[in-house]
Amino acid sequence: MLTCNPTLVKLAEEKAKDMAQRGLVSHFLGGSPNTRIRNAGLTLPEYYGDAMSNQVEALAGGYKTADDVWYALKTSTSHRQHLLGELPFYQEQDQIGIAFFKDYSTPHVEYWAIYLTKLADTQRLPEAETKRPSTLLLSKRKKKFEQVPDKGLGIVTESGEVILQTKKPDE
Repeated sequence: MLTCNPTLVKLAEEKAKDMAQRGLVSHFLGGSPNTRIRNAGLTLPEYYGDAMSNQVEALAGGYKTADDVWYALKTSTSHRQHLLGELPFYQEQDQIGIAFFKDYSTPHVEYWAIYLTKLADTQRLPEAETKRPSTLLLSKRKKKFEQVPDKGLGIVTESGEVILQTKKPDE
């Protein structure tokens, strides 16, 4: 079940507005998508990528309607796999935030941002086990996946999908 996360909604709103102000549709404006979530105070699972990783963000620009942007995202393999949970890694993602921003003075006019992720598991410890009430403990459970996808620099604009992949140092 998906839960609308207010922090992710705020991040999506900020991202859509930032893209419009810069006239760009790009995952890496002011840092990577994963880093942006962490900087907002949310904790991603340990097995999510660092630095320039993106397992959480889908972007589009230039689509006038939700139907049009949804069709475009579904025809992009990496976005479809992410948003529809087609890979085991994505199937556990249950936190979402979506935003749309429109500015006629910008190159793409319409800007769409979606954050879909899993957050690190937390559990409340009984007060008897702690000296402080309502202590939260981050669970360090690691879940291993055969494939940890990274969407790299893929974006979807009305003029076509742009896919640039970052290379890891050992490649």
